[in-house]
Amino acid sequence: MHNGAIMSSEIRHRVDSDLGYPLVRITGVLDDDTAAPIRAALLAVLATQPEALVVDVADLRVSRAAAVGVLREIREETRDWPGSHLMLCDPADAPAWRATGWPVWPDPAGAFAALGPPTVDHRAGLDLDPVAGAARSAREMITEACGRWERPGLAGNACIVATEMVNNVVAHAGTPMRVLLALHGTTMSVAVRDGSPVPPRFTGPVPVTSYGGRGLLLIDSVSARWGHLALADGKVVWACLEGA
Repeated sequence: MHNGAIMSSEIRHRVDSDLGYPLVRITGVLDDDTAAPIRAALLAVLATQPEALVVDVADLRVSRAAAVGVLREIREETRDWPGSHLMLCDPADAPAWRATGWPVWPDPAGAFAALGPPTVDHRAGLDLDPVAGAARSAREMITEACGRWERPGLAGNACIVATEMVNNVVAHAGTPMRVLLALHGTTMSVAVRDGSPVPPRFTGPVPVTSYGGRGLLLIDSVSARWGHLALADGKVVWACLEGA
């Protein structure tokens, strides 16, 4: 279990990662000042690529109704990646929570029961340093996981995506990174988290006479969709691949 205080004495969060899915208990007051730290805390958990996230808001008081929009924004921003099931818990079922679009349960026990047990072995991760050979290690992990998951047809494009993402971290961010891989039915997601806040930039096809700039073009060409998630300590660049 990890405990954490968020910036203001009026808001606190506690993360319990020992229950199958992470459970975040938030206490204090939700207003314009505390919406940002709540966002940062929840995105930090979602950046670990959980299958589901349960958030207990029973002891969170809303001082301004519009502030709950931060939860609605998180839901929309993470719909494609990590695509986690998101659930709120509040025995009072305050009407404000319904506006977030999150399913609301009376208590964490009910939320966990509705989710059922986590899917076994459909997620993988690898920590890498920004050095030569990092992309090769990422490809080895992906190839092994695709074989284990009986999705060899996704391995090629997943390796292309991972290679471009990892090489971009090595060349530009220069920070330690974590490669994340997940299977969602017939869809696979590939993501790389690094410590740089600089977002990826893609403006379309690169002229054949240009030098460099083809990494995001390759990712765009083999992915069904891709994007990035801005974090307090960096970002995650992700891509979703579709297979038969």
